[in-house]
Amino acid sequence: MRLRTLLIWLAVVPTVAMGTQVTVSAQRLLEQSAQLRADVEVAERIGAPLYTLMVDMQAERTATASLWAGTAGSEGELRIRRAATDSAAAEFRALADDPSRSFTEVTRQLEKLAAYRQRADTRSGAADSTLAYYSEVIGKVIQVYQQEFSHAQDAELAQASRPVVSMLQATEMVAREDTVLALAGPSGELSFVGYDQFVSSLGAQRYLHEALIVPHLTARDERFYERVVGSEDWQEKTRIENAVLSGHKDSVSGIKLPAEVSGWSSAHANFSVQMTTLNIDLARSVLARGEAKAAELQAEVAWLIAGSGGGLLAVVVVVVFTTRSVLRRLHDLHERTVTVAEETLPDVVSRLQRGQSVDPAALPAVTGDRDEVGRISDAFARAVAVSVDGHRQLAAERHGFGLFASGIASRTGNLVSRQLSLTENLQDTFGNDEALLAQLMRSDQLTVGMRRQIENLLILAGGEVPDPHTEPMRVADLLREAAAEVEDFRRIERQALDETSVEPSAISQISHLLAELLDNATRFSPPKSKVVIRAELVADGLSVEIEDRGPRVSPERYEEMNGRLHQAPPYSVLAQNAHRLGLFVVGHLADQLGATVTLRRSVYGGTCAVVVLPAELLRPSGAQTPHRPARREGAPVAAVPAPAAAPAAESAPAPAEEHGPEPHLVPEPDPVPEPHQGTEPEPVAEPEPEPVAHTSAGLPSRRTKTPRHAPATALAAPPRPAAAPARPALPERVPQTHIADQLRAPHAPETQVPQDTATPEEVADAWADYEQGTQTVEEELRRDQP
Repeated sequence: MRLRTLLIWLAVVPTVAMGTQVTVSAQRLLEQSAQLRADVEVAERIGAPLYTLMVDMQAERTATASLWAGTAGSEGELRIRRAATDSAAAEFRALADDPSRSFTEVTRQLEKLAAYRQRADTRSGAADSTLAYYSEVIGKVIQVYQQEFSHAQDAELAQASRPVVSMLQATEMVAREDTVLALAGPSGELSFVGYDQFVSSLGAQRYLHEALIVPHLTARDERFYERVVGSEDWQEKTRIENAVLSGHKDSVSGIKLPAEVSGWSSAHANFSVQMTTLNIDLARSVLARGEAKAAELQAEVAWLIAGSGGGLLAVVVVVVFTTRSVLRRLHDLHERTVTVAEETLPDVVSRLQRGQSVDPAALPAVTGDRDEVGRISDAFARAVAVSVDGHRQLAAERHGFGLFASGIASRTGNLVSRQLSLTENLQDTFGNDEALLAQLMRSDQLTVGMRRQIENLLILAGGEVPDPHTEPMRVADLLREAAAEVEDFRRIERQALDETSVEPSAISQISHLLAELLDNATRFSPPKSKVVIRAELVADGLSVEIEDRGPRVSPERYEEMNGRLHQAPPYSVLAQNAHRLGLFVVGHLADQLGATVTLRRSVYGGTCAVVVLPAELLRPSGAQTPHRPARREGAPVAAVPAPAAAPAAESAPAPAEEHGPEPHLVPEPDPVPEPHQGTEPEPVAEPEPEPVAHTSAGLPSRRTKTPRHAPATALAAPPRPAAAPARPALPERVPQTHIADQLRAPHAPETQVPQDTATPEEVADAWADYEQGTQTVEEELRRDQP
């Protein structure tokens, strides 16, 4: 994971967590506020009808008890109370339309009201069961109040709503006392069950006032409550209750109440109104608190959102600035590192490899910063310093090794040059002995190959190929010189124009480059196949193509080989590829010449090497007289003539594997001047085609072989007398003396082609060379496959 992503997550995770927490808290507070508002709305809408229904039910219950006791005038009072109850019940049913609330139970109980009224009118059953129905309905109403005003989600409102419910319950207990006393009737006598109900209601009522109402009243409500309980009517109520408890008399049928009970009705009518007012004030106070609490919760949500949003914004700003600062410093460090890695360090390494000095100011320095980014920068600076020191040491070792290898190559090259001079002297001395001359030519050819390998070492060590040329050379002569340095030069077919010449300073390098490519092409192609080298002018200069017919090479292998042609490998790579250094040599020479060398697949399935020489190395030949190329010291003289007629340019691919060297072309004979008009060429005996023995593949024989027949006049100049101290002169060619009989008499019948005189050993040697080269290529291809 990227550092930018980590920093962003470092900011996003706490921000999201904080935002989630704020959202959840705000949602909870908003839900609580909405619930409070809903409760307040329902209480305002249902509270008054519900309280009215409770009071009317209490009054109807008392009137029913009076009717059951036979009190005078109770029937009219009962009708009035029933009418009030019906009106309150109808209003409650119209408003209690929310099925999710607890109004359904009250509505269900009200449906039984008509049946119990009929039982009261007919006095069927017991009075206690009828009166218990009214008490049950009133209890359901108080439960609805308790649920609507409990506010369990808010402790403060729950605390404030307790006196309201407790006051309703205390009012119900007083109403039950009133009902029990009404049930006593004119006789003033209660049953034992009725007396127990009175005592229970009285105890519950006093407990509620003392324990659940007074301790939870506010100061304002407490003052109002004290005025109510301090009134004469409440005091009269208390005296009657005490008289009933202490002044009752037991009888056989029940409990006889004291005479003070007669004042209960008037006192109850007065203090009940005051208690109703107190209950309504308490309920309104709770509703007002609920509304204020809901508004307070909404304000809290607004402050929470505003504060949290500001905090989140501050966190985001801090994180953004911190992240940008860290990333900017890291980006600057990255840019400096990339610049050092891609520009400074390669330039330093290149300068060290060239033996130049390095400015320490160009390298990153240790600043000694104490923070993390600074320490990373210092660590990178130390790593660069260590790397540069290592490259400096390696460059010194490489330079020293290059000097050592160059010295060895130079000394060995001098020995080889002396060997070539000795061979040339032997050729001059024993030129009359064709068999010995063939062996000397073979030795000369191998020595030239040895010299080329030594020059390869000199090139790879950083040296330069000696160049004895002082005049421009025609391209055709250059191709001939390059082909002459290849052991199997007879297989090379050359195609070039003479209108262009090459600068003298580049002749040896170009010749060596083409010789490496030609040598590689001949070694990795069938023994009897042709290797074609052609040169022609192109827009960028001179294009030289070398084609062989060797084995196929994969595109990946071509890419690898072309890479070797365009960069100088370290000594470690050279050591690993010591058996195939041709491409590296070609790459070095191409870099020195400013040329490009590309290997690709030929149309014949082999390889085609394309060399493009820059135009700066060329000059037009003009009217120069063709001359034979200047031979480097010890270079083999093309004593063996080329084939009489070169076939049409065959495309033969260039190097297949390590297509480094390419075979040199066989030198063509010098142009023969046309005979003058009226003169005939001097008849000269036709010499043998080759003074060197050949195999069936056209290769010089590795063993000395006596020619089939000695030439009648092999050389134009006779050998010097034995007494002469000078060495015998080499034979000279005479124009028109080497033309074949078929060309002298074109209309004569064709002569029979002499049978190939190659021995089985020579054929075996040629095929052994081809098989060895093919096996080497296949082995290298198998190693290169993944």
